[in-house]
Amino acid sequence: MNSYSKKAIEHFKNPKNFGKMKNPDGVGRVGNIICGDEMRLYIKIKKDVITDIKFQTYGCLAAIASSSAITEMVKGKTIKQALNLNRQKIVDNLGGLPAVKIHCSVLAVDALLEAIYDYLSKNKLPVPTDLIKKHKQIEKEKKSIEKRYKSWTDLEKKLSH
Repeated sequence: MNSYSKKAIEHFKNPKNFGKMKNPDGVGRVGNIICGDEMRLYIKIKKDVITDIKFQTYGCLAAIASSSAITEMVKGKTIKQALNLNRQKIVDNLGGLPAVKIHCSVLAVDALLEAIYDYLSKNKLPVPTDLIKKHKQIEKEKKSIEKRYKSWTDLEKKLSH
């Protein structure tokens, strides 16, 4: 697929659940320094159900559409149901994405997983083994990217102060 579906374009033009959330129960922050996309996902949880979800994304059409779609796909779902979401389900929900933009759907899933991990950890609730492994993988990737692009990140810090 080389172009965007009508549904992906609609999510981009009119994103659902966009914005910052006050007092979230969990926050997931992920990014890809190579393409420049950055996502923050905020969740509220009540009795094991994601009752509210919002996102802030700096990125391309696919990144914003994936963020918007994932919020609609998990709102009202249990944590367990949300943990079963994967990039293919997002891509399918959007009616496909160009092959070079699939990584955007991965970022959206990672942001959700990080938000759930944050919620469970902060509340001293059991964290599923698969989620612990994924969190460690995400953290390792972040450190690897930060190390590889240290000169860029140092310059960015200097410029932002």
